[in-house]
Amino acid sequence: MLLELEQECLDIYRRKVENTRKYKADLYQALAEGQAEIAHLISSLGELTSFSRERGTLKEQLSAIKPVLEELRLKKQARIKDFSETQSQIICLCAEVAGNGQLISNSEPQVDVEDLTIKRLAELKSQLGELQNEKVLRLQKVNGCISNIHELSIVMSIDFKGKINEIHPSLVDPGHNQSKSISNETLAKLTSLVNSLKQEKQNRLQKIQYLGSALVELWNLLDTSIEEQKRFQQVTSMISSSADEVLGHGSLSFDVIERAEIELERLNVLKASKMKEFVLKRQNELEEIYREVHMDIDGDGARQILISLIESGNVDLSDLLSRMDDQIRKAKEEAHCRKDILERVEKWKHASEEEDWLDEYEKDENRYSAGKGVHKNLKRAEKARILASKMPSLVENLTLKVKAWEADRGRPFLYDKTHLLHNLEEYALQRRQKEEEKRKAREQKRLQEQLVTEKEALFGSRPATKKPLAQSDNTNTAVGTPTARRAATPSGRISGSRERRDGGKVGAGMLVNYVALPKDDAMPRGS
Repeated sequence: MLLELEQECLDIYRRKVENTRKYKADLYQALAEGQAEIAHLISSLGELTSFSRERGTLKEQLSAIKPVLEELRLKKQARIKDFSETQSQIICLCAEVAGNGQLISNSEPQVDVEDLTIKRLAELKSQLGELQNEKVLRLQKVNGCISNIHELSIVMSIDFKGKINEIHPSLVDPGHNQSKSISNETLAKLTSLVNSLKQEKQNRLQKIQYLGSALVELWNLLDTSIEEQKRFQQVTSMISSSADEVLGHGSLSFDVIERAEIELERLNVLKASKMKEFVLKRQNELEEIYREVHMDIDGDGARQILISLIESGNVDLSDLLSRMDDQIRKAKEEAHCRKDILERVEKWKHASEEEDWLDEYEKDENRYSAGKGVHKNLKRAEKARILASKMPSLVENLTLKVKAWEADRGRPFLYDKTHLLHNLEEYALQRRQKEEEKRKAREQKRLQEQLVTEKEALFGSRPATKKPLAQSDNTNTAVGTPTARRAATPSGRISGSRERRDGGKVGAGMLVNYVALPKDDAMPRGS
């Protein structure tokens, strides 16, 4: 029994020793595993601190590492949560940019537990920030495109929601958990739609401007009333507008274009029925331009030819009107180049008329007699003398202008079917002859007065018969008035210069006979 008891005690002791050894080994293993986990956690979390082994029993060492291990485990879980949230947001943003909604639901963030450092987390957050900024920019672009599409749709009366829904439904009505699509495909479609709508707007504006210009031209041609024109004021107001300036609701809608096209077609039909009247009106305008600048044109012959062409039906009336418009334009250009010379001709005509009036006025013996309008004639005579003094330089300058014009264009300058340069030369010759006649008349008068003085010295003077101051010869007084005098102007010289020369000779003979009268009859009272 003692041996059995001793054996049992020995077995119990051995078992206890074995258990103690096993427990100690488990403590060593737990301590080693704890220390290894702490080292791994510190490495994966990127902690700068290191764990130092505590001294004491195994239980004391285990008790010392437990709080450190729990703290590191909690920090690891928090770090994994941060990584997971950041990566989830990155995946969502990447999916939105890629336009793949299934990627969001099917993709779970794969967190690398071996690299949970702050540096790695900062890199992911930086990437997330860039994606968020890109999302903001893309949303701005999307909203900008949608705003442009809305404005263009209003101007052209286009279904805005239908156009946007064709690109992506989320752009019209985003879902509860769905934001507007910002994918590359959506942006490309929006940009393409904006460009196509802008081009469509430009095309419609050009069409509207063409229709408006055509309407205005036909209105002017047909003398359309203001009330009828006001119905299409919306169309004509955009003739000179740019695409950016047209913002009115429905300004470029198909309805506006269709109404303008219908009106243009109606006016063209009306124009065709009145084409003969328009052609003759153009011909009258052309003749009036030539008439104003004293150019020769066979109006009756041209009118007969036009009527024959219209009645034959072998000519395109629109083309005929276009050619007549070209003729009118060229006529206006020709009139413009003749304007300077014609103004000088008018000055020459006026100065010559005043000069002729002055000649007649100075022949009137009673021009200084008291009477109605004498002071007006005196003022006119003073101005006429100034014009007469400028006449040589005026004619010379006009001659130089005409010669330069003819040299530049290689053809004579015609004025009412006559060569203006020839008329100027003829006028200059007549003026020299007239001056010579005046000089001879003055010399003859001086000789007559000298003869009378000599007779008076030999035989004595006889009393002169005096007329009352208010008495005057009506015929002589009327010589100084515009209604009674014979106005020999440059236009008269242009139409009949030869008759003017003959008349000048007769006038000179009458002047000689006049100065040959006795002094008592020839000299007025107070001379």
